[in-house]
Amino acid sequence: MADHENTHDHDDALHQHEAEGISFAAFVLSLAHTAAVHFGDIPDPTSGQTSEANLPAAQQMIDILSLIEIKTRGNLTVEERQLLEQILFELRMRFVEAEKTQSRIITP
Repeated sequence: MADHENTHDHDDALHQHEAEGISFAAFVLSLAHTAAVHFGDIPDPTSGQTSEANLPAAQQMIDILSLIEIKTRGNLTVEERQLLEQILFELRMRFVEAEKTQSRIITP
């Protein structure tokens, strides 16, 4: 019975956070947004300036999202899992693209 009560309390706390605007999806999207800033794809929210790509920082955000994927496996809704998998796929592809442009032999 105690396990059921703990699960119920956890579910209530989760719903309370989501009602306040904090959700897993919003959290994942905020990390993806930070990665996009590090790629130089969107302006930094504090300065409004688009900076050059910082691939180590972008990679760190991808690693964090990957860690979240591993640690939450089996605990996400189908939609949350799909969102996380899609974002990781897109960020990894973006990273490969960014690495290619930085590793040119001849600079135009």
